[in-house]
Amino acid sequence: MDCTPPARPFLADPRPEAQFHPAKMGKATLFRGAGLLVGLNAFEPGQAHASHAHAGTDKLYVVLDGEGEFEVAGEQRRLGPGGQVFAAAGVAHGVRNVGSGRLLVLAVMGPPPGAG
Repeated sequence: MDCTPPARPFLADPRPEAQFHPAKMGKATLFRGAGLLVGLNAFEPGQAHASHAHAGTDKLYVVLDGEGEFEVAGEQRRLGPGGQVFAAAGVAHGVRNVGSGRLLVLAVMGPPPGAG
């Protein structure tokens, strides 16, 4: 596992790093260390990341752009920019872009899946 410091420890705006794809949600990793993974999840309108869980990994979503429907442990909420969603390790969670534009979500996981 690569635990070296990131080449760019300061990032004023992660949006230019987003990778949107027409067929499925796009992912871009901003940082991965032994205890933390930070990435971008990019959704075109209608795209989703089906409900899933990570054993031993907590997750935080922060909506940067757009509007999404988030599910955690069977509860659903619609959130826009600045909205935050927390899913503890082992708790099912998912995302769907329910807006008419793109949805960009910062995803923070600790520790990263597969670490340890």
